[in-house]
Amino acid sequence: MTKRSAVLVASVPRRGGGYGAVVPDVAESTDHPPHPRPVDAVLFDFHGTLAQVEDPVTWVIAAAAACGRPLDRGRATALADRLVTAGRAGGPLPHRVPPHLAEHWADRDLYEHSHRAAYTGLAATVNTDVEGLADALYDRLLGPDGWLPYPDTGPTLRTLHSAGIKVAVVSNIGFDIRPHFAAWGLDALVDAFVLSYEVGRCKPDPAIFRSACDMVGVEPERTLMVGDTPADAGAVRAGCAALVLPAAEPGRANGLGATLALAGCPA
Repeated sequence: MTKRSAVLVASVPRRGGGYGAVVPDVAESTDHPPHPRPVDAVLFDFHGTLAQVEDPVTWVIAAAAACGRPLDRGRATALADRLVTAGRAGGPLPHRVPPHLAEHWADRDLYEHSHRAAYTGLAATVNTDVEGLADALYDRLLGPDGWLPYPDTGPTLRTLHSAGIKVAVVSNIGFDIRPHFAAWGLDALVDAFVLSYEVGRCKPDPAIFRSACDMVGVEPERTLMVGDTPADAGAVRAGCAALVLPAAEPGRANGLGATLALAGCPA
């Protein structure tokens, strides 16, 4: 005998109105005793969910300094606006991808070399008069100094870990983010990293979410995916529940703590 499972609802307002909880329509057997908590695993997106890239002006100033060309804030601001428009990893999608970068752009989350080639190529379309700046800008991504964890990232991961709930980071990305978590002292709180360039699948493909569930040893029906884009909500097609968070600026809380309520943990 089966009945429809209860729908998880998160009171997380989205920018522009509405709420961010998405759940699959799954069946739950009544022949077994109820679970003591709603989920046994939580999957997190990385960028925009657990961490955000540094602000564009800081990004440009730091990269230019690495090239031996200090920039004043006015010059850096003007360059940052043009570079973000051209296409920055972690920023809005580029208005136009030049034909010679089209293949790398399409494969950017599947291959390390394509990820680097796509974003350094886009930066190179901007005349900056700073030799080596395109590579220096990209290199900021590869280290923890170019990112800011959200304020509630650490507390949320620690609470889940203490409760015995498995955690995986599922990201469409073309480089390794494990060193970032190690530098932030959060690596021991993550049971698995499921990175698109390593597994050969990108969100919203259900396969990447199923791989994450397999890696933490939890069925999709007992798993919550937390992200900030429709691609993250693709976890519903894999049988998971999903929570889509609102956008937030670097250093500001983004509602990540709502995960704890959905996971049955004390805030």
